[in-house]
Parts: sequence; C-alpha cells; structure tokens
Amino acid sequence: MAKQASAYDESAIKTLDPLQHIRLRTGMYIGRLGDGTNPADGIYVMMKEVVDNALDEFILGHGKKIEISRDEKTVTIRDFGRGIPLGKVIDCVSKINTGGKYNDDVYQFSVGLNGVGTKAVNALSSRFEVISFREGKFKRGLFARGKLLDEEEGKNKDQPDGTYIEFTPDEEIFKTYAWHDEYIAKRLRYYAFLNAGLQLIYNGQTYVSKNGLRDLLAAEIGEETTVYEPFHHREDKLEIAFTHTNAYGESYFSFVNGQYTNDGGTHQSAFREGVLKGINEFAGKSFSGEDVREGFVGAIAIKLQDPVFESQTKNKLGSDVRTWMVPLVKEAVERWLHTNADTARKLVEKITANERLRTELTKIKKEARERAKSVALRIPKLTDCKVHFTQKDEKRHEESSLFITEGDSAGGSLVQCRDVETQAIYRIRGKPLNCFGLGKETVYKNEELYHIMSALGIENGLDTLRYNKVIIATDADVDGMHIRNLLLTYFLRFFEELVTKGHIYILETPLFRVRNKQTTKYCYSEAERDKAMAEIRGPEVTRFKGLGEISPKEFGQFIGDDIRLVEVDIESMSEVSKALEFYMGKNTPARKDFICQNLIYEVA
Repeated sequence: MAKQASAYDESAIKTLDPLQHIRLRTGMYIGRLGDGTNPADGIYVMMKEVVDNALDEFILGHGKKIEISRDEKTVTIRDFGRGIPLGKVIDCVSKINTGGKYNDDVYQFSVGLNGVGTKAVNALSSRFEVISFREGKFKRGLFARGKLLDEEEGKNKDQPDGTYIEFTPDEEIFKTYAWHDEYIAKRLRYYAFLNAGLQLIYNGQTYVSKNGLRDLLAAEIGEETTVYEPFHHREDKLEIAFTHTNAYGESYFSFVNGQYTNDGGTHQSAFREGVLKGINEFAGKSFSGEDVREGFVGAIAIKLQDPVFESQTKNKLGSDVRTWMVPLVKEAVERWLHTNADTARKLVEKITANERLRTELTKIKKEARERAKSVALRIPKLTDCKVHFTQKDEKRHEESSLFITEGDSAGGSLVQCRDVETQAIYRIRGKPLNCFGLGKETVYKNEELYHIMSALGIENGLDTLRYNKVIIATDADVDGMHIRNLLLTYFLRFFEELVTKGHIYILETPLFRVRNKQTTKYCYSEAERDKAMAEIRGPEVTRFKGLGEISPKEFGQFIGDDIRLVEVDIESMSEVSKALEFYMGKNTPARKDFICQNLIYEVA
C-alpha cells in the first residue's frame, strides 16, 4: 500500500525562532560548514565576523589594536574601540535585526553582516561570551547555542574601553573540525594591508602595515623581479596598486569594505578598464587589454555603502561602480605616468614586448588548432560530463569537476563509477613535460599540454573555465607524485590564477583496505591501517599502489559524497617561484642533498 502523504494544513506550517533558523539553515548565514581544512569553512567565517566588527571601530577612528588568541578550539577577540552600548550588549549578540550597522551615520562602510554576523556566531557556538567595557563600566553575557545563561554588569576600573568576545564553534553543528593557523595568518595579513596603522596580534605574532596595498604587492611578489616600482594610489573610497612581472597571466587581490572578493566582480572589472584607458591615453596608443595585462599584478580596495554581493559569503561584488571608478582610475594612472618618465618608459616597453610575443604566438596557436583538428573532432582522452560552463547554469557549474588521471586503467575505473552529470575524466599518457622555465609557446607545441588547456577551456582566461574543480588523481607512488608535481608546475607556470582562485584539488584515495568477512575499512594512512587491524579480527590487508587496482565499485565510494579532496593553496605568489625553482629547476645537487637529508627509510 502506498504511504499516505502528510496533511498540508495549519499544523504543517512552522515558525522558527531566528537563532533556531540559523542552526537549521547554517549555509544561509556562513556558507559551507567544512572541517577547517579550507579557508572558506564556516569556523573561519565565524572568526571573520567578530574581527570585522572590531575593524569597523578602527575604520571609524576608535582603537588601533585588535588582540586575537586561540586555545585549542576556542577563539578570543578583544578590540579597543568604544565598546557596545551597555544597555544593548545582550540584544546586539542575540536578537536578529539589532545593531549599529543599520545606522549609516555611525557605520558608513560596514564590513560585517548588517546585524546578523555576531548573532550567527553566537547561535553556532557551544559557548559564547561577550563583555563590553565602556566609560568605566562593563556588561557581560554568557550564552550556549544562542541561549542566554548568565549576565552581569558593574564598575570597571582596570580595562580600557572596547569589546571582548570568546566563542567555541559547536561540534553539534561542525562535527569534527580543527583550526589551521596558516589560514588565520593569511586573513590577518590582508586585514593589516587594508588598514594601514592597525596592529593585529594573534597568539603573540603582530601583523601591521605602513603602506597598505603597496605592502601587499611586495609581500605577494616577494623576490620575483618587477618591471618597475609599483604604482600606488589612495583616496577616501578607493585604493589601488599594481606592477608588472615577467610571469604569465594576470593576478588580482580585490576587496570591498575589507572583504576579500576572491571571485572579483564589478570593481575589479572597472579597475582593469581604468588602467587600460589610462595607459592608452598616456601612450597615444590602442593597446589591447590582453597585452596590457600579461604579467600584471594588481590590488584594489574600495569602500561602498550597502554593497551588493552575488552570494552570502561575499566572494564577488555585483554593485554598479563602473561609472565613478573607471574615470578615477584612468586619471590616477595617467597622472602617475606623466610624472614618472622612466617608469612610464619601462611599462610601455613591457606592453610592446607582450604585443610582439602575442603576434609570434598567433601562428603557433593556429598550427596547434589545425593539428588538433587532424587528430580528432573532439579532445582525445576526454570523457565529458553533461554539466559544465557551456550550459550557462551557474549553480550546476559549481558542482562540475574534471579528474585528470594517469593511464587507461585508472581512467576506465573512474569512467564506470563517476556521476555522468557533473564528473568528467581526462586521461594523460605518460609523464607531462616539465614546464619550468619554458615559454608560453610550449603549451601549443606540446600536444598533451595543449589538450589539457583545451579540455579546461582556459586559453583566454578563467571566464570560460568549463569545470569548477580540477582534480588531480594520480597513483600513491613515486611516479604518481612526480606526475602530480609536473601538472602543478604546468598550472602554476602558465595558469597561476587557476590555483590562486581555488580550482585545483588533489584526490585522496585509500592506501590500504583492511577487511574480514564481516567488516571492511579503507585507510588513508599507516596509522589508520594499524588502528583498523587492531579493531578487526583476522584481517586481510591490501595495499593500493595504483588507482587501477581499485575496482570501479569500490572507486565509486571515493569520488561520491564522501570524496576527500585537498585544495592546492599557496600562501603567497612569492612562494610559488621559489618552490618551482627548487623542486623543478636545474639545481640538481641542492635537491639531491635535500632528498638525502629528509629521506625516510621504510623497514619491512
């Protein structure tokens, strides 16, 4: 008998308390949950929301220091601003739609989530404490999962004005998670660059900047040679900086009201347009955008009232800023070039060289396309999925991925167990070419590298990237690691933004299978294997060295809902060139010494 549907009447309509709604629909407020292994995971968003409130105080001229500490899973943030008005402390951290961010006279360029941010942190914390110190008095509130447990108030003789917040993300919501200090450090460095003169102290480490975005560029570029000294311009609502290096592609660091907009947006587009127009006006030329931006590294920060973002996590600005931004950027660039003759000469020479190289590449590109057509009408070794960029479905495109794997055996297993809607497979043949130190023409002259670029659709930039995630799936042996490094070198050398924008991942597959007739456990490390062997009686242990050794039925478990991915993340652009030089360059003796000193001998 068919199951009778539930009645749809008044009893089916539910009204949730706002804090209950936050806990039930967490993604609406902080994006993904995660486990702390990705900088976009919820625990970092929670920390950001509290720090953002402290930053707002600094921006308004109150307090020049923010102290942050972490003890295991608990985070503490102390600012030295004005302190929350004592009569509203409890409301400001527990009642939705309560806060000073709605008053434009007080917070013109707010960073936080307009009266929601701290409430979300409170609702999603197993323990949340707030203390406001203001004008010789204090008010304290203690909460658990958004519910008030205790409050007190009184006189304050010792503490300077400001706000203290301590929270522990709730394991009922986040399950197993861990903080990674490198993600916190990166965010705090950006905060320092965006707020010249502000001291951010995290567990004893101080982050501070005197020159704003100019310091950001210096830190990101590191020892890599620049063509000229960076341009830097700052005014009330706009700050920009840029230079050229000899790397390929273009890189941007864009911010709105202190929020890092990883996916750019209208302000980044206006920045690019203004730079192009300013240079062309100065030079009396009609340089193309691609020639001006080859090797370009830029940073932009703007302040907006009521900015419109394309998602709750604010990764991409949607507000219309072109009208006022383009003329400002154009004028600033043009004026700088007129007053710095030597720099202007170097910049124009760089663009002219880019133009010449592009012309030389045109013939090579044409030959590569003709060669590809003669091989097949479609990209060899690519088994496509049904959903990718060409469908123009942004939500489904976010779910799409391309697995790059070695050989037909592993590729065949993946093809049989994949999700045909969203998972594509590309099989490479042998080891890719080591691209370190080679020119862009290599991509077109080498058949394998050309087909990878074509499969991804990135010849003209990331705007046409066909898959949201590019997953390197190689064997867990020396050859597999070498292929992984060669692919990473290829992406970092010619398509660096693919990495910096968070599109490259490494697939983790189990190293061991421990089983008996009743139980099977897959283990991703020797420690997991040893634990499983202790738990299972009379176990049979299988060591997986190649992906082709895993049956399609088993493989389906490892690329489904429980897929384990490690995002390829770089601390700064400067680290890329140093790492590639050491691991993929010609310094064979130094690399050999490093391997010998760090070699781990496995005793059977």
